[in-house]
Amino acid sequence: MGAAGVAGDKVDAMTSGRVVLAATPIGNPGDASDRLRRVLASADVVAAEDTRRLRSLAAALGVSIGGRVMSFYEHNETGRVPQLLDRVRAGDEVAVVTDAGMPAVSDPGYSLVVACIEAGLPVTCLPGPSAVTTALVLSGLPVDRFCFDGFPPRRGGRRRTWLARLATEERTCVFFESPHRLADTLAEAAQVLGPDRRAAVCRELTKTFEEVLRGTLAELAERTAEGVLGEIVVVLEGVDAAQTRAAPEDLVEYVEERVRAGERLKDACAAVAEGATLTKRELYQAVLDARAEAD
Repeated sequence: MGAAGVAGDKVDAMTSGRVVLAATPIGNPGDASDRLRRVLASADVVAAEDTRRLRSLAAALGVSIGGRVMSFYEHNETGRVPQLLDRVRAGDEVAVVTDAGMPAVSDPGYSLVVACIEAGLPVTCLPGPSAVTTALVLSGLPVDRFCFDGFPPRRGGRRRTWLARLATEERTCVFFESPHRLADTLAEAAQVLGPDRRAAVCRELTKTFEEVLRGTLAELAERTAEGVLGEIVVVLEGVDAAQTRAAPEDLVEYVEERVRAGERLKDACAAVAEGATLTKRELYQAVLDARAEAD
């Protein structure tokens, strides 16, 4: 056995006094690793985003959960962290799982990782399936440089501001979206980013009805207008910096958002312009013009 195999066995043998972020299948239980099965069976505590889904997964994997099962989701995460830290200090292994994929990536877990680091307590990761990279490689878009941007803002104004920031993004961008907001997001993206920007809508990845829709934003907005079902990941093409220049008016709302948060107008313009292909003066004038029109 090579050195890597020996090291891996030693890590698996350490079953106390640590937090294990354990990736779970994003759809197909067959993607679960042997390490996930062992951790679910041996951990002293399993902190789960949805305890019912955890038990369903364990049943599908033929695993009997040996430790205490605790809920660990968005609305109780902050309160649970001190309890979980106490269990780690007492020498317990705490496994953290979410409904699908990697904990802490648009799911509970980040606050626990930070707390462990600050407290000097061990935390490790059990890698596994990822909706982000799965959608990326299936999209047919460039994969050499990419970014992940979670979920878009729900409100129209904030979402439009978020989209405007992607006007100059050169990397392929991956984000999640709920099925009932997808059509509106794609239609607005076509308006802000241009109808010909390429994208892919990846639905129900690794599941029976997996589907990947590829095309321009305009085409995808039309194809999803009647609604879609399931878990959605969107992959958006980056832009060629040599050919694309942000329109100042597209970034006005983003500047105003920073101003409402307490930033000086000139400072907000400078910060936004720094990440776009335009000058601070152009953006400042665009804000003044927009305010004049509003009056």
